[in-house]
Amino acid sequence: MADPGPWVYAAAGVGTLAAAVLPRVLSRLPISMPMIFLGAGALVFWLVDGLPDPDPLAHSDITQHLTELCVIVSLMGAGLALDRPVGWRRWSTTWRLLGITMPLSMLAVGVLGWAALGLGAAAALLLAAVLAPTDPVLATEVQVGEPADDEEDDEDEARFALTSEAGLNDGLAFPFTYAAIAVSVVGVAPSGWLPHWLGVDVLWRLAVGMALGALVGWLLRKLVFAAPDEDFRLAKHAEGFVALAATFLAYGAAELANGYGFIAVFVCACTLRAGERSDGYHQVLHSYVEQAERMLTVLVVFLLGGAVVTGLFDGLRWVEVGFAAAVLLIIRPLAGVAGLAGGRTGPRERVVISFFGVRGVGSLFYITYALGHGEFADPQTLWRVVALVVVGSILLHGLTAAPVMYFLDRRRRRAAKVEHGDADEAANTAV
Repeated sequence: MADPGPWVYAAAGVGTLAAAVLPRVLSRLPISMPMIFLGAGALVFWLVDGLPDPDPLAHSDITQHLTELCVIVSLMGAGLALDRPVGWRRWSTTWRLLGITMPLSMLAVGVLGWAALGLGAAAALLLAAVLAPTDPVLATEVQVGEPADDEEDDEDEARFALTSEAGLNDGLAFPFTYAAIAVSVVGVAPSGWLPHWLGVDVLWRLAVGMALGALVGWLLRKLVFAAPDEDFRLAKHAEGFVALAATFLAYGAAELANGYGFIAVFVCACTLRAGERSDGYHQVLHSYVEQAERMLTVLVVFLLGGAVVTGLFDGLRWVEVGFAAAVLLIIRPLAGVAGLAGGRTGPRERVVISFFGVRGVGSLFYITYALGHGEFADPQTLWRVVALVVVGSILLHGLTAAPVMYFLDRRRRRAAKVEHGDADEAANTAV
């Protein structure tokens, strides 16, 4: 057999170039870059013989670390993109999504997994935890753009809510994943796992993740913007890969201290963003990490497409298809509307936020991690169901994101124009 190396390099070049070009070409079309690469992965692995097996169960270590890297890089990008300072009122929509929508979604997914799929307690809890986080990786069409000088003017509520929610609930799903792992090992009886879970997996890990993320972000902020020696003031030199340094430092420090690295990375990004908000260096950092995220996303989604056509969906049942449809079309939208009722969002924004609960790479990481640390029956079924929801989300939300957000933006611009026109008219009348 000929050396496959040149083919791999050529394919990598084509994929990287496509990752640079496609987002601009597809910006107004009802199709997303993940959809393209999901289909490309499926087509290549279906047509070409002799390729490595992309089965995530057979290569769980590689799958875990690749998805882990993709998620932490995307979390840094999400945090750097947010212009709005953290606050109880400013982030009220986010707190509603995390405190109401996420628990309601988990409860519904867990009950449906038990009742419709016949899962046991541990597996149903795992499915609820794994499908809890929305995704900052595959949802670029409904996320905020690059950092801006203004704190709020450039962030509509829908994009801000979906970005900030995705940044935080990726980490908040971890305690429930640990709970599912514990139940799978020691049983349902709370005395065997609840005290350790509350004390360590909830309180300690969350506190450490937030504290170390804030500390790393604060130290880097001082170094980047306020170092006494200008040679160390990195904002002057526009070194974009500092974003990766922040990502790896925050994540590594939190994990070494037995905290949640996902939480640490997002908190670090928000802390770093809080310094010198009008400085253009934030755009440099965000642009660099966005490019790295895009390349990792291409690889993950391409391999997922390959896994789908090489056996990942073998044994798929109609009840599992119905379960995935219910998660995407019923559970998340209804839980979103319930969580946002009475909040600061308008009716259109509320529907958009509720609908675009994109599931993606975070879910792939959690299912891989849990199956490697717990004792779950029928891991093939669990992986199949999670992958089906992710693939369904890529297709459903990829088809609808661009036209829906275009419609929402047009309505918002029209309302702003009318309001501005009324103000001008009132001023002219007064004169």
